[in-house]
Amino acid sequence: MSGSGSFGARYRRVTAERGRLCAGIDPHASLLADWGLPATVEGLSRFADICVEALAPVAAVIKPQVAFFEPYGAAGFAVLERVIAGCREAGAVVIADAKRGDIGSTMAAYAQAWLSDTSPLCADSVTASPYLGYESLRPALDLAREGGRGVFVLARTSNPEGGDVQQARAGERSVAQSIVDAAAAENADGTATVGLVVGATREHGLDLAALNGPILAPGLGAQGATADDLRTVFAGADPAWVLPASSRGVLRAGPDVAALREAFARTRDEVEAALGRSDV
Repeated sequence: MSGSGSFGARYRRVTAERGRLCAGIDPHASLLADWGLPATVEGLSRFADICVEALAPVAAVIKPQVAFFEPYGAAGFAVLERVIAGCREAGAVVIADAKRGDIGSTMAAYAQAWLSDTSPLCADSVTASPYLGYESLRPALDLAREGGRGVFVLARTSNPEGGDVQQARAGERSVAQSIVDAAAAENADGTATVGLVVGATREHGLDLAALNGPILAPGLGAQGATADDLRTVFAGADPAWVLPASSRGVLRAGPDVAALREAFARTRDEVEAALGRSDV
């Protein structure tokens, strides 16, 4: 699906309108406590509602962290369904940060859960791990392309232990670079179906020039990366595709809706100034 209905076209439109910052929704127990909320379904629900009200109308991309909803069981997933639906209705592109990865029919089931219109958890895109082999993600990649959705594939993560696998050599290139190259080949049709996850907290050593797809760059704020770091870390990438993400750095301004929105706007403006306005 190339053209106006592709994931890439939607991403470029919304980031041109709202700026290049992904707002994370991470209902960590410590954040709930900071907001004066209990670590219960009721507290989770209140946290989620405040985030959607504050961020969904202004953020280009919103990334709920699935792991923080899972401890509440079915009730937590019901809240997550509401978050995804509310953010999409307000015009934001939603990345379900589920980091799914498996093989065969199991991967196909994960794809149906996060990328199919028939699922109540359907988002605009999902994060996935390729470390059972890039082609293990094929069910998600194909379903995403068919529906004009996206898959953000882990390439070079910010955790130190990730380097043991990601920087290992696969012939003449690193394992992470092989993932980048596979994603670039996937995006040759112009849909930008495949994005990458590349941490903003370290120099990654990857050649991202040919990706032609979005680069989700977590680590801004609480993990230590600054907007100014983006110019160095992503010097070889098209800045129109760079999507820094901030979760706790913005969320700690809550629970006041206006304060949350102000913190988001301030961080977004810092990112735009660092990356330069693009002609998207």
